[in-house]
Amino acid sequence: MKEAFSLRTLRKKLMMLSKLAGVALIFAYLLSTALPIGETAAFLLWLGLALLVIWGIDRFLLCFISKPLSQLHASAKRMASLDFSTPCTLSSQDEFGELADRLQRALARQEHALAERKELVDSLSHEMKTPLGIIRAYAEGIQEETDPAKQQKYAQVIVSEVARMNDLIVTLLDLSALESGAAALTPTRFDFVELLETVAGRLLLDPPDANFTLEYELPEQGVFVKTDRRRMEQVLENLMLNARKNVQPGGVLRLTLTQQEGALHFSLFNQGKPIPQEALPKLWDKFYRDSSAPYKGSGLGLSIVAQILSMQKLPYGVENQAEGVRFYFSLPVA
Repeated sequence: MKEAFSLRTLRKKLMMLSKLAGVALIFAYLLSTALPIGETAAFLLWLGLALLVIWGIDRFLLCFISKPLSQLHASAKRMASLDFSTPCTLSSQDEFGELADRLQRALARQEHALAERKELVDSLSHEMKTPLGIIRAYAEGIQEETDPAKQQKYAQVIVSEVARMNDLIVTLLDLSALESGAAALTPTRFDFVELLETVAGRLLLDPPDANFTLEYELPEQGVFVKTDRRRMEQVLENLMLNARKNVQPGGVLRLTLTQQEGALHFSLFNQGKPIPQEALPKLWDKFYRDSSAPYKGSGLGLSIVAQILSMQKLPYGVENQAEGVRFYFSLPVA
């Protein structure tokens, strides 16, 4: 009932205005004819009251239609000229307010896209400096070196750095596509236990550089989920590679997958030094790396994990435990 009598639309406002104007004109006519004055004076009185009503209508249209339209026109014109410096400040409860809110959201998305683009360029430029410097140094070394064995060694370093640059660019573009929504998820129904066993078998069972003990607890039966298989494989790979890099020599990697209350709970523990508490949230940031880590990485693997899981609104996290660190996430059973 309250909504029916509210003035939240232009149509209702104009209808109310027309009714009020009609009532005011009728009242002016009755007043001018009821007073004990001459016919000419009554007409002049009615005319004055009518002009007052017209002035009120004009002020109403100016405040509720003309000014909002001018503001929206100016904002749209600025956006069409790619000028996003001035926000649309119009605030009302009618269609003009809704349109202004949409323009403001579009402006916010554009500003966010520009900020992300700048961050991408800045990050890529920063990350390229080191491998490009190494490539240049070793290329100059090849030109000056006469020993074929050293030339071959320098060439191998150059090839390795080029491969690292390529991996970095591909990974960064993949992450940017996920963040911008250009890469959509494609849910399918599949056995998550089978996927986990496949990825763990490839990355954790007797790899060439293995110096850890693998412990695992998995469901005996297959458990089906509905999500993007390729992206979840990417999540598992990045988490396992991260754990393998950070486990202490001779330490334990403990992989756990349990089913409880209609959900699968994944956990991966690597024995090693704990992460400073203030650094735990930063692990999901792009290009964040522990300066004391004994290995080189792009700093993008965990960012991709966070982005893929966040897109599906799946809970995930990291925590310090006794003698190590545990990464975890959960997903519903199909």
